Amino acid sequence: MGFEIVVTHGGGKKIDAHADGFTIRTDQSPKGGGEGSAPEPYLLFLSSLATCAGIYVVGFCQTRNIPTDGIRLIQDHAFDPKTRRLSQIKLRIELPEHFPEKYRSAVERAAALCTVKRTLENPPEMIVESVVA
Repeated sequence: MGFEIVVTHGGGKKIDAHADGFTIRTDQSPKGGGEGSAPEPYLLFLSSLATCAGIYVVGFCQTRNIPTDGIRLIQDHAFDPKTRRLSQIKLRIELPEHFPEKYRSAVERAAALCTVKRTLENPPEMIVESVVA
């Protein structure tokens, strides 16, 4: 199997994920009973999509010696009003005036190669089990 992520309780509504030498802290908002000291897990999930696409955009530019200054990715979300579930994610790549026109559609394709996006498009089987340790 791949690598492990170990999750521990950090007190209150704080949950920490320990992965690959990093600790990723989460908390709930005060409205959700937390202190708001860290992002909520769902915000990290959504952010992982945008930052993953950002890695692909930067990599595309770097391999072509295109300056990345002025490039921004903006991710918007739509929710179904009845189910309150995420129904659409829109990623907009803002390019500076100096960005070569011939690469505009190619940079969009590069962003779409994001591993997080592709995982959502073909979700893995998720198994949840409990064990006594």
